[in-house]
Formats: sequence, C-alpha cells, structure tokens
Amino acid sequence: MTQTSFVPLHPQPVEEDPLELMDEIEQLKAEHDAVLLAHFYVNGEIQDIADFTGDSLKLARDAVTVTNSTIVFAGVHFMAESAKILNPAKRVLIPDLLAGCSLAESCPADKLAAYQAELRQAGHDFETVAYINTSAAVKSLCDWIVTSGNAREIIDRVPAGKEILFVPDQHLGRYLSEVTGRPMILWPGSCMVHEVFSVQDLLRAKRNNPGSVVLAHPECPKPILDVSDVVGGTERMRKYVASVSTPTIFLVATEANMIHPLSLAAPQHTYIPVPGIMASDGTTCACNKCPHMSRNTLRAVRDCLKTGQPEIQWQPYFDKAQAVLQKSLLQ
Repeated sequence: MTQTSFVPLHPQPVEEDPLELMDEIEQLKAEHDAVLLAHFYVNGEIQDIADFTGDSLKLARDAVTVTNSTIVFAGVHFMAESAKILNPAKRVLIPDLLAGCSLAESCPADKLAAYQAELRQAGHDFETVAYINTSAAVKSLCDWIVTSGNAREIIDRVPAGKEILFVPDQHLGRYLSEVTGRPMILWPGSCMVHEVFSVQDLLRAKRNNPGSVVLAHPECPKPILDVSDVVGGTERMRKYVASVSTPTIFLVATEANMIHPLSLAAPQHTYIPVPGIMASDGTTCACNKCPHMSRNTLRAVRDCLKTGQPEIQWQPYFDKAQAVLQKSLLQ
C-alpha cells in the first residue's frame, strides 16, 4: 500500500534568523536603490536597521530629502500614502498593505464631505484641520494637516475669524482646543491604542513607583492626560527624556514600541509601559501594541524589497492632498 504524506492547507512559515533577515534587507536595499523609513511604533529590530526613524512629521520631512529611487515605509498605510504624495516620482513600498489605522478608518472621506456640507448649509464658516492619521482622500478635503509635533503651530495659522473642524481624533482636538484657546468642532474618532489605557492602573503604577514621571501622548483620553506630567507626541517624548540627566522612572502612555527609541535616546532611565484596561479574566489588555504597526516585520520588509510589492499607486485625489500636505508640513 502506497503511503501519502499529509500536507497542511495552511503550513506554518519557517522561522528565519533575524540577523540573517537584517543582512538580506541591507543587501536588497543596495540592489534596489532603496531607503527604509520606520516609525517609532514599529518593532525595535526594524528601527535598528532603518535609515530614518521618527514620528509622522519627521518622517514626512525626511522622505523629501532622500535621493534613492525607492522608499520603503515601515509604518501604516496613511504614512506610505503621504510619502508617495510628497515624492510622486519615487516608488513607495509598504511591507503590508493591511497595516491600516483605526483613526483613519473612523473618518471616511464620503462621511466627512457630507458633514462639511451640512455645516456650510447651517451657516458655519470654518476650515478643516486634519490630523495626519487620515487617508489621502480625507486630506484632499481639508485645509490643513497637523501632526502631534506641529499642531499648535498650524492651529495658530488658521484665521481667527474661522471656526475649526478638527478630524478625526476627538482627544487630540480637545487637548489642542484647551492649549490654544480655539473652540473646535470635533469629529468623534479615537485611536484604539490610546483609548484603552486604564487610569486606575496608571495611578497604581505611580504609587508603586515613587517619583516616577508619566509621559502621555495627546491622543489619550482626558482622564489620562489630567494625571500625566508630560503630554506630547513621540518626538517630544524622546527629546524630553534625553534632557533629563538624573535616572528616572518613566511611565509611558503610548504604543509600547516607543520604549525602544526612548531607551536609545536616554538609557539611564527606566521605562514602564502604562497598562491597558483589565479584562474579565483578570489579565491586563495588551492593546497598547498597535496590531497594524505589528504587521511590519523583518520578513515583510524583506519580501516587499524582493517583490517590489505592495506599492502605493498615485490616485487622482493625491494632487489636492499634495498641496495641503506641502503647505502644512514643509513650509
């Protein structure tokens, strides 16, 4: 009787050595004239081999300085879109096309356009300010694009007589309204990572670590920001910890991978991720790890360099988005 071997329908991928993957990525970058950009929220091993790391603002500005013909953007879809919009002649790749963003998904372009029409019909004279965590289609409907690093500066450029419609992050919008004194109409979106931090667990962590300093991203809800010591985007966090010479315990309320660049910038400190909401079984939610950013792996970076896919393709609405991005981020 002939024996047949069993072949699983969905075989598990063969484990590959990270160091070998890193070497292969470096070789492929050279072969394909490629440069690798990595957001602070992707895995530290990808940040370590990136040519540029940073927050959304820094990486957008870095992207326009590169001379390579190919940009690989280890981040999420809207970031790769922005890199393409600012560099239309370059090939822009993203390791995983499914690396999306809960904030971007909370504000679809058709719903924003309909709401803008409703406001105008009701007599509102406004300009639309969008957080960069939006699709290119949404950016094309807006007057300004902001990041957590330049938001206050851009808000000050909106004419005083205009109302501000801020999309899509209600928490960042509320925070900016407080610090700038500008009333805002807020779109009801939020980030799935920053929404889940537990105030109770944060306060417990502060009590258990006397003298600790809380770093919080302004995408966090107000109750978290109210008990935080330093509120700012990822680049501000990095610069702040580097400015503190005395060894300090920092409780970090943002995506957990941010601890990697913080540790590189100021290794004398201790960094503790703020826990998320406790589940019914008593375990703490690990939702402060963004599932979209986690799609960026060394294997995915290697594969997109080998195949040239997925590639961000130019869309008709990129032209309008380009003008808004350029005046907001590059001027």
